[in-house]
Amino acid sequence: MSKVTLTILSPASHRLSGKEHSVFTGVAIVHCTSQEDNQLETDIIDFYEETKVKFAELSEDLLWEYIDSGEPMDKAGGYGIQALGGMLVESVHGDFLNVVGFPLNHFCKKLAEMYYRPAKHTIHRVKHDSIPYVESFENLSDVEKDCSTSSKTCEAKKGVHDGVCKTRGSGSSVPCTPRLQNGLEETPPHCSQKLAKIFDLLDGFKASKTLFAASKLKVFDKLKDKGALKAMEIADKINASVHRTERLLDACVALGLLEKTHQVYRNTELANMYLVSDAPFSFHEYINYSNDHLWSHFTHLDSTIVEGRGPHETPHKKTCDGTHGPEVEERCMRVNHCTLKITARDIVTAFDLSKYSSACDLGGGTGALAHELVGTYPEIKVNVFDLPEIIKHSSLFQPENLDFRRLTFTSGNFIEDALPAADLYILSRVIHDLPDEKLNHLLRKVSDACHPGMSGLLIAEIVLDEDKKVPRGLLQALTINEEGKQRSGTEYKKLLENHGFNRIQIKITGNLLDAIFAVKR
Repeated sequence: MSKVTLTILSPASHRLSGKEHSVFTGVAIVHCTSQEDNQLETDIIDFYEETKVKFAELSEDLLWEYIDSGEPMDKAGGYGIQALGGMLVESVHGDFLNVVGFPLNHFCKKLAEMYYRPAKHTIHRVKHDSIPYVESFENLSDVEKDCSTSSKTCEAKKGVHDGVCKTRGSGSSVPCTPRLQNGLEETPPHCSQKLAKIFDLLDGFKASKTLFAASKLKVFDKLKDKGALKAMEIADKINASVHRTERLLDACVALGLLEKTHQVYRNTELANMYLVSDAPFSFHEYINYSNDHLWSHFTHLDSTIVEGRGPHETPHKKTCDGTHGPEVEERCMRVNHCTLKITARDIVTAFDLSKYSSACDLGGGTGALAHELVGTYPEIKVNVFDLPEIIKHSSLFQPENLDFRRLTFTSGNFIEDALPAADLYILSRVIHDLPDEKLNHLLRKVSDACHPGMSGLLIAEIVLDEDKKVPRGLLQALTINEEGKQRSGTEYKKLLENHGFNRIQIKITGNLLDAIFAVKR
């Protein structure tokens, strides 16, 4: 086949690459019956079957392999299903037989309707994955006879509601399990859904560990550098077993972190944005911290609960107090910088702060929130106030083209020292980690430094839902030290009102942290 052929196919392949379309097959069945007067009577039944097909990413190499395979251009051949084993197709939703040739399942159902038309009440529909409903027909008298043998079985199709059947001679109910065509009992749908929830929880840690391993081995970095690689090439770059590497890569594909086409792996957009180590909004540092430190806290969670002690360290900046050595200190700051950088935009834009000309970020660490504040509001000047050990390393995290005329760093302890003057005070991930005594002391200091009716307080924390049913904040609370706590919106309002603030607003950002704003009363 010539280059001209590929030139003709290329525009079509680019239009179909990675896209979903529908395959329709129309069928007409003509049922003929010879009458006594030698007349021919016909009965026509027509129907169509729709199946959705999504193509894989179609590269030029894959197209040439398809062309050279000699695949016949019939219905199945058009998708490469015969010679290439379906490599051109990523997924099929509906009756697979409709794609490879003929909607046989639907056809057989129509034949059954033509030759044996049962009463409606004898039809039991059995649902199968990816094919239409297939009807099975039962003799009602047989079912009645079976049900009469025990007082704890169902009356034939009667009194069944949500998988529960009424028993004869009593007002009690017992679980009712429908039977498949082979006579085996089918798991009720509501039971399957509950089991799926348990399975998701059981497998959750495996998904986390898969992400941790791929991040630690810098799989996403290798793919960002080279664009696309085979398992053998990635294994060589990370000095690992080819077989095990392929399993890791396939797991990442299943989790939506990588894409796989024709045995070649590449990063998803998600991975390029958040998992590559040098991406502007990379989670790489926090992922590795979760693997190396937070994982152990949850591994021993039962002991922590029984003994009533908190974890020995948290990702919060207060662990960066100069007592862990410069290497640990710097890593701790990188973790905090990583998470704040991702959420900073949502925090500073949750409310209109344009009327404030000065702000003080108490415990502002690397200045990630201050950077966003200065970039968003052209008139504001921000002072980052944190421990000397933190300020000493803050220069490592300053972006290029930063206007230092509007951003300053001041050493101090916000619990012990006087607070710098400002129109707006910021507390980011501070409140949840403080015991009540220190928290009340800090909020009194902030309230005293504010001007009534003018000064504001911006807080960045996880805000629990009122019913405390949303998992993320509650799971995060399991690693907080014994004296700290996560709070709901109502609890934050009460806390702030007790310290002289009103006009309290709360914004659930959908990011790592939520935003709370209040004005001094």
